[in-house]
Amino acid sequence: MISARRLWPALFIVTACKTIGSPLITPTFPVVGEGQDRADRGQDQEIILSRALEVRGLWVVRFSMTNESRVRQMVLQASEAGFNTLVLQVRGRADAYYQSELEPKGQAIDGPDDFDPLALAIEEGHRRGMAVHAWVNTHLVWGPAAPPTSVDHLVNANPEWLAVPRGLSEELFSLDPRDPEFVPALIQYAANRPATVEGIYTSPSHPEVRERILAVWLDLLDRYDLDGIHFDYIRFPSEEFDYSRGALERFQDWVRSRLGAARLAELERTVGRDPFAFVNNLPSEWAEFRRIQITSLVRDIYGEIKARKPQVTVSAAVVADSQVAYGTRFQDWHSWLSDGIIDIAVPMAYTQDRERFQSFVRTARAAAGSRERVWAGVGSYMNTLEGTLEQIELARSEDVGGVVLFSYDWATGEGRGDPDDPFLQRIGREGFQSR
Repeated sequence: MISARRLWPALFIVTACKTIGSPLITPTFPVVGEGQDRADRGQDQEIILSRALEVRGLWVVRFSMTNESRVRQMVLQASEAGFNTLVLQVRGRADAYYQSELEPKGQAIDGPDDFDPLALAIEEGHRRGMAVHAWVNTHLVWGPAAPPTSVDHLVNANPEWLAVPRGLSEELFSLDPRDPEFVPALIQYAANRPATVEGIYTSPSHPEVRERILAVWLDLLDRYDLDGIHFDYIRFPSEEFDYSRGALERFQDWVRSRLGAARLAELERTVGRDPFAFVNNLPSEWAEFRRIQITSLVRDIYGEIKARKPQVTVSAAVVADSQVAYGTRFQDWHSWLSDGIIDIAVPMAYTQDRERFQSFVRTARAAAGSRERVWAGVGSYMNTLEGTLEQIELARSEDVGGVVLFSYDWATGEGRGDPDDPFLQRIGREGFQSR
């Protein structure tokens, strides 16, 4: 198997730091020459790496990281199938599948108190030459289910941090977020709309939300030997969010300096009796404000990561349809690439349609400018084995840096298939090992 820790089209830097795991060798992105890149592994050693090598990644959902046996089995199965990159969900719903003092331990973990799923996965993965990335769900913090059991979970401890949909905004506007009816209303709203709302989200404009997310990233960066950290749910669930009282007030503060005196005076007179006057009358500015909240957080986190460990890769799972991403999720990932505030975009090109998949990947490749900055997200869970293999080949035909399959959990569970020749092993044999 090709070692992912040696395939990156990048400058590899060894950094002396106290981290959990094996010695750190991870990527940044300077180009050296046509068809090759230079890897620096110390003052006196260089390795020339081929651009032809590819990332063969798996998203691994937190439920495969609940005890030592599952972690070891996951890494072994992925490695034996020819995958070289693991993207591990360590913050699933504002919880921790690693040792954290910031957020509560994941409810599904059934190991001892000192069990650290991430540290074990890093140790096992690096021992097999695999790259390990921490997958951080950003704004999705709980599902449409009973509230978290931990009193320290932010849904319980800081309900004022939560985003509110337009459909509940009038009902919740004057309600104290600590009122026992507040969080259940958000949960029920999501439960009634499973196709469009995954659960409870935090308010992207809330300063303490932003501080918490940055703190989680820096905690992971400082204490673990990670090859990368991966944004997910770095977006709004839809244009129907965030109509929380705090977000409306923050928008009013932001937009005032952008309005003429007469227009501002008119809205100021109205907002006393209609708290939604600003957002209703300024739809373009309201969209821009929400888009800025997402992009500015990405920019801030990227800057902090690169200031501390420039070799760590910052990637993001993004809505593959660019128009939907920009217009209704307020996720301007094209600008993130052009502005250099993410290293890699992973478009979630989840579809069974060949042409649609190829279009998504082609669009991302054009936005990225170079193959190394795009990994194609393949929705294996909604495809057949043959469909998944075809999409891997389509991604190669668009000259991207690799693929990431969603997900290990599906491929070894519902999608396993023949136990004597399971899905994951067939993907490895027919999609990777034959090349």
